[in-house]
Amino acid sequence: MSYRMLGTRTLALGKRMDSLKVGMKHALEWEVTEKLCTTRGDYKVFSTPSMTLFVEIASQELAAPHLKPGQGQVGLSVNIRHLAPTPIGKKVRAETELTGIDRRKLTFKVKVFDDVEQVGEAEHERFVIDVDKYLERLKKKIEPQRSGEKQE
Repeated sequence: MSYRMLGTRTLALGKRMDSLKVGMKHALEWEVTEKLCTTRGDYKVFSTPSMTLFVEIASQELAAPHLKPGQGQVGLSVNIRHLAPTPIGKKVRAETELTGIDRRKLTFKVKVFDDVEQVGEAEHERFVIDVDKYLERLKKKIEPQRSGEKQE
């Protein structure tokens, strides 16, 4: 069996979705760059939309190695609280925990920290999808637009 490092955890490759277990944890760290910031007065700080993306990516990374070939995942909901500002140039860390599995629905609790304190918390739900079915559905939404386009 092969292994790879994923954040602060080592996950075995080859085991699939049945290897997902409530209580699994993962951590992700980012540096707060300008593109992740909004302006508050004279200061650039980590924005709430960026924190939401951070929460989603940390949770996605926890689940991804456990999916079967042909499966993917999409976000269902994010309920986030941005508790304190983090200035540009500082590091933020998301600590995500898988707290529920209901067939294909995965539920996570995530805490976000900077070097000083907890700056956010979230509940996040993701859904495991069949990628081929998802793309088929997406194409059906795109095709009517294409057939209405003028061809020269």
